[in-house]
Amino acid sequence: MDWRKTERMKKYLFLLSVIVLTACSVSYKFNGASIDYTKTKTIQIVDFPIRSNYVWGPMGPMFNNALKDEYANHTKLIQVKRNGDLKLEGEITQYSQRNKAVSSEGHSNMTELSITVNVRFTNNANHNEDFERQFTSSKSYETTLSLNSVQEQLVRQMVEDLVDQIFNATVANW
Repeated sequence: MDWRKTERMKKYLFLLSVIVLTACSVSYKFNGASIDYTKTKTIQIVDFPIRSNYVWGPMGPMFNNALKDEYANHTKLIQVKRNGDLKLEGEITQYSQRNKAVSSEGHSNMTELSITVNVRFTNNANHNEDFERQFTSSKSYETTLSLNSVQEQLVRQMVEDLVDQIFNATVANW
């Protein structure tokens, strides 16, 4: 008789735990953004033109799309064409390459590619957070490779890094 009570008790506890686990769900969302959505609902992201002497055509659209996608995917902010609660604008000021390392024979064996972006950020809910700042990202590649063979991959990596830096500086205030 005791084993029947034990079995019933096990079934009861199992059923109770299933009900509790399905009824109570705790959801945490960590996206790095610390935005007060009661005050800040919109963002205006103006396309960043390329103002660099050296230009790789796809870089501008690649950067602008990645920047807009970051805010669309990681915040609840609505992107608007004008009068945003937050405003991001600026320009790509530098796209350059330079010799980074020299071999024992005196030849360059590493080249560094870099992008610098000037950003003007305006927070219309709290102008104490406004800034104008430059962000730079660099990647290196072996000089034995041609720039054409590595350019797209390196620019994508630098754009991702720049977008992360800008996102963190503007809405991840922690």
